[in-house]
Amino acid sequence: MPTEEITAPRSLAEFQERLRRVSRSLPKRLKQCAEYVASNPDKIAFSTVADIAADAQVPASAMMRFCQEMGFSGYSQMQKLYREEYSQKWPDYSTRLSSLRNGGAESPSTLLAEFSEAGRASIENLARSIDQDKLRRAVTVLAGARTIHIVGLRRTFAVASYLAYTFEKMRIPAILHSGVGNFTQHHMLGDGDALIAISFAPYTADTVALAETAAARGLDLVVITDLPTSPLAALDAVHLLVSEIDVGNFRVLAATMTLAMTLSVAVGARRRVV
Repeated sequence: MPTEEITAPRSLAEFQERLRRVSRSLPKRLKQCAEYVASNPDKIAFSTVADIAADAQVPASAMMRFCQEMGFSGYSQMQKLYREEYSQKWPDYSTRLSSLRNGGAESPSTLLAEFSEAGRASIENLARSIDQDKLRRAVTVLAGARTIHIVGLRRTFAVASYLAYTFEKMRIPAILHSGVGNFTQHHMLGDGDALIAISFAPYTADTVALAETAAARGLDLVVITDLPTSPLAALDAVHLLVSEIDVGNFRVLAATMTLAMTLSVAVGARRRVV
């Protein structure tokens, strides 16, 4: 086993090449991990470390040691490589339901337990991982905005709608860009305004387009997204990264909704309206 510190692979191809080179020299448990990871790339992208370890028939601690041996800080960093690769190949809902049925997790009581646990773990991870300085900056940006524009389409529409609802109840000027009727409201972006843009892989083109327009017009941006490689993360913005745990490839939005609640109440408190 090498004792020198190695850097994390920068791409999935680099990781797979490293795996090919070192797998034969790994101890038995770590070799099991390597073989499973190499054979099940789709599962790595969408499953928790506990699920992967169970499928590979190794302890979760062995899977974590394997990730570190490969140069990653932990499982989540390795998973990011796979998510970046497969984000544009996200399974459709029929495939996701089949995944649940095949795993025996389609009963209502089992689903409730699975989604509850995924939500709890996602929220705990948010509390540990959120950048506190960026969170404060986001509140400052939104509290000082003339009007807050909000965009989050498809799966994140519920979060965007909640933000619009809470701002309206606190009488904070806000506009929800819903895309209803395929109407765009880019012309409503004005001087002194700010935009909250929410999107996770596979990223919604209309959300990204509105964020890019706002950035080009000099508006302050607060971005809620999942990966540093997100097209939203490339914009000049306050970036708040959220990782949600999946259940059968259905993404729980517990952490994202918790972050939205935090932002809305903190902005209201800063504006002294709550």
